[in-house]
Amino acid sequence: MPAPGQWHYKARRHFWENRTLRLVALFSVLALCGVIILALVRRQTGTEGFLVGLTLAILPVPLLGGAFLWLDRVEPTPLRNAVFAFAWGACAATLVAILANEYATELLASTFTASPAQSDSWGATFVAPFVEESAKGAAILLLFLFRRRDFTGLVDGVVIAGLTATGFAFTENILYLGSGFAEDQALGGGGVGTTAAMFVVRIVMTPFAHPLFTSLTGIGFGIAATSRPGRARRWLAPIGGWLLAMTLHGTWNGSASFGPLGFLAVYATLMIPLFGLLIWLAIWSRSNELKTIRTQLPLYAMAGWLTLPEPLAIGSMRGRSVARSAAHRAQGAAAARTVREYVSFATSLAFLRARANRGAAGPDFHAREQELLHHLWERKAVAQPALTHAAHTIRPPFPAVYAWGQRPPAGYGAAPYGAPQWGAPQWGAQQQWGAPQWGAAAYGATGGWGQPAAPQGQAQAPAPVQAPAPAPAPYWQQPRPYPYSQGGRHR
Repeated sequence: MPAPGQWHYKARRHFWENRTLRLVALFSVLALCGVIILALVRRQTGTEGFLVGLTLAILPVPLLGGAFLWLDRVEPTPLRNAVFAFAWGACAATLVAILANEYATELLASTFTASPAQSDSWGATFVAPFVEESAKGAAILLLFLFRRRDFTGLVDGVVIAGLTATGFAFTENILYLGSGFAEDQALGGGGVGTTAAMFVVRIVMTPFAHPLFTSLTGIGFGIAATSRPGRARRWLAPIGGWLLAMTLHGTWNGSASFGPLGFLAVYATLMIPLFGLLIWLAIWSRSNELKTIRTQLPLYAMAGWLTLPEPLAIGSMRGRSVARSAAHRAQGAAAARTVREYVSFATSLAFLRARANRGAAGPDFHAREQELLHHLWERKAVAQPALTHAAHTIRPPFPAVYAWGQRPPAGYGAAPYGAPQWGAPQWGAQQQWGAPQWGAAAYGATGGWGQPAAPQGQAQAPAPVQAPAPAPAPYWQQPRPYPYSQGGRHR
């Protein structure tokens, strides 16, 4: 049979089944929406107002986007998903909201013969929340349906919702700030009172408003992602989160009709506490993700796929950073990238195992598990020593209570790198009482047990009163079950 590159016949597919074509079509539609929305905003604000609004509206975007990406460091969402979420909020959702809100406001004014001020107030309180939260929530729904593998929990829901709402608020702020600047210019005198008021309210006081509203929808989808198929909360949670998002959005918009005191009261008693609660929930969810890693990966360590200290390092953000830094110092940027990829695959493996324990992994669990184990096996030669070193760095294997320059008893302090190739620990190099240093460069360096003399005029440090009991043999000298590839039973 000829090699795959020499085949004359290939399976035929419909054009809509081509992944590249779908991505190009999707982002082309988003780009078209962006062009249309920018043209509409420029028509309402003028060229100068558009440029002023764009300059001021972009200020909170790096802060909000960076905060959501920082929150998603345990298992980062793919870049294409993050870009899609922001672009959907900034282009498609905003275009739908502007067109629908204008139509609804005119319909209210003609149906109930209300004044323009009343129709604007009713539209902002009852119509805008439904339209805007539905338009923003559509991005979360699309990623939940078509990128289900990347949607694993509450953190993913909050991050996707936050990025979508950040993009929506960015375009909306251009419109409001640009309109305020146009009003100031129409009044003459060179005043910027309206623009300054808009900037304080929308950029300084409430840049988190839209992310807070839409995050409730994202939390609902996050709960659905962690639920077993067939459970009622799998579809009730997204609906409930969407309803809560609309309710909070409508309450916030309606507070403007209560006057300055009512607005400040809602801001102080509702918005700030809920924002603090969202921050706590997001950080707690990320800590729970790290706990899941430390809970699920020891199974693979017992089977021989990982070393015993690795789950501790992978389940700690500090441990990950120490491992990457150590690999970079020893072998360069390529080694650090290999460690990062290894950690990413191990994290996905832990979450896959957690979903399997809940009965939500899907029928392709075994194939995906074997694929992840294969990726780990290819990178273990570089990543495992660095992660083992990181684990011993964040949690030392023995207490530093020995005399200056004195080697610990047998069984303690074996080099976590797998001596002798990675160097044994060296004591006293930092001129600090009993502080260990793993090799001259902490990773990949050779070194021995230092014997520094005491500073002049000072006596040698006293020996410990009671030496600790000898520890068992290091983990790499202990018997372990065979890995899967050598006939071990699948657990």
